Amino acid sequence: MSIAFIFPGQGSQAVGMGAELAKAYPSARAVFDEVDAALSQPLSRLMWEGPEAELTLTENAQPALMAVSLAAMRVLGEKGLDLSSRVAFVAGHSLGEYSALAAAGALSLADTARLLKIRGRAMQEAVPVGQGAMAALLGADLSQAQELAKAAAEGEVCEAANDNAPGQVVISGAKQAIERAVVLAPKFGARRAVPLPVSAPFHCALMRPAAEAMRAALSKVKINPPAVPLIANVVAAPISDPEDIRARLVEQVTGMVRWRETMLYLKGCGVGTVYEVGAGRVLTGIARRFDGIEARSVGTPDELEAAAAALAV
Repeated sequence: MSIAFIFPGQGSQAVGMGAELAKAYPSARAVFDEVDAALSQPLSRLMWEGPEAELTLTENAQPALMAVSLAAMRVLGEKGLDLSSRVAFVAGHSLGEYSALAAAGALSLADTARLLKIRGRAMQEAVPVGQGAMAALLGADLSQAQELAKAAAEGEVCEAANDNAPGQVVISGAKQAIERAVVLAPKFGARRAVPLPVSAPFHCALMRPAAEAMRAALSKVKINPPAVPLIANVVAAPISDPEDIRARLVEQVTGMVRWRETMLYLKGCGVGTVYEVGAGRVLTGIARRFDGIEARSVGTPDELEAAAAALAV
């Protein structure tokens, strides 16, 4: 059975994340220092001391989550992990796609930090605060979510944004449209509709200004072929060509995160174990909903040592 490394997205951040890694491993601390330098910002201090409200800002949360993932990867590499010989695929949820690419050597750490800072700021600025919203539909499948979004739109943007797992789809769009969708949800098969505490309506057409900002930013960075194929969010299939990666990262800003299909693709390719590298355990929990896939988290020193032993590095 093959192994895949997966990388978390926004929502996994918490004050204190990465602090244990930095304390335990000088190589992890070096990653946080490099990110701070790339951004000309003491991001690591914000990560470890808060305040939470500032860390949760999209432009801070995105590079911060990437930094924790790459710190863990740096330590695994130091312990002898050769990604290309032990791991079949990498994938990341939304911003985690950037972490996956950096882990696989497609992007430099500094470029990844700067791109995510730009991405976070552009996504936040694309829609005035209070004009967009997102909601999680529990118990509805993708087709039901799409029908609901169509019914609730009434001329406004309302789209499926994240197809996370069977029975877990997130919709995104104009605030009033999402409010209508929450009311209508039971009629379209959802057991429950939960408004999400987000600052912008991610992964929908309202993010077009952010997509253009990322097109400009990505045009200026070097992208290498990754050491292992990336399962891209918008196609749920492997890509390795640098120009294809560049194009998909732009599409990803407005496109749906096809995570359920990504997990099914990995399973179909014989992946039996996924390691969620970074903060939190959101993707570990989702992965366990897919029969035949074992999921492990790699975010603390104990988890990292266990992963190193299991990977025989």
